[in-house]
Amino acid sequence: MTVFLFILRKLVSALAVMFTVSLLVYLALEVNVGDVAVKVLGQFSTPAQRAQWLTANGYDDPFIIRYGRWLWSFVTGDWGMSTYYRAPVSQLIPNRLAASGILAGGALLFIVPIGLFAGIIAGMRPGSLLDRVVSFIAIATTSIPDFASAVFFSAVFVFWLHWLPGASTMLTGFSLQQIILPILVLGFYSTGYLARVTRASMIEVMGTHYVRTARLKGASTARIVWRHALRNALITPVTVIMLQFPWLLSGVIVVEVFYAYKGFGTLLYDAALNSDIRLVEACAMVSVVVVVATQILSDLAYGWLNPRVSLLDAAKGRK
Repeated sequence: MTVFLFILRKLVSALAVMFTVSLLVYLALEVNVGDVAVKVLGQFSTPAQRAQWLTANGYDDPFIIRYGRWLWSFVTGDWGMSTYYRAPVSQLIPNRLAASGILAGGALLFIVPIGLFAGIIAGMRPGSLLDRVVSFIAIATTSIPDFASAVFFSAVFVFWLHWLPGASTMLTGFSLQQIILPILVLGFYSTGYLARVTRASMIEVMGTHYVRTARLKGASTARIVWRHALRNALITPVTVIMLQFPWLLSGVIVVEVFYAYKGFGTLLYDAALNSDIRLVEACAMVSVVVVVATQILSDLAYGWLNPRVSLLDAAKGRK
């Protein structure tokens, strides 16, 4: 019953968020019907052509009716035609989203093991030389933005060492060599951030009474970490890992454009650059769905790792 109430509450909250975002997106892009006609038909279309198009597509109706019709079309999968790609939007987004999913998945395979391991070993002995080295590297990596690290890694691995290609176009199919640099750039910042969060959580757990009791009983450090401290120390890092998905979705825009990777970020960039209204609207709504879904998974993971907190409390953000 608790799980059902949790899921129900999260679904209601998710629907409210998506409805609010959809209204804001529609207001931003379609409140001025004259601009819509120009963006769809082009700046060289005549006023008569624009007026005819607006009438044919129902833009003479009141705003609330137009918004309701647009929202229903989106829910039913009718996302319109892309004016830039000259193809249905519903056919463009799945493949591009899957390509970005591969990029994000590869980045997480880089971020999670290294970030967790570095944070755990640093938090086990706070103040030690190893802790200082890990903390310094983590702070340094989190201080460098994506575009700067992309330039740095390209300069080193592409122009200096000539080990990797400078573009990830995937023109001849999937290439592991072409995807290494985008994954490295995406993981560079987040690995350090996850290591810092894990370190702080590990230090807090290692100072608790049950860990001190285990030490007094003669338990080894390895046993204390794996049997007593690790699960509680992972509560905050796992939540942070789940919340990396929205960040990766926005972060891939810079990385994909820089490396010419044909993913969701490049699709959104092209849509915004070419005033492709239908495609921008669909990308915005898909992004909201991804963010909301990862937040639900984050709450589920938090409740599973911390039995002292019910799912309903996790949804409210209370301990």
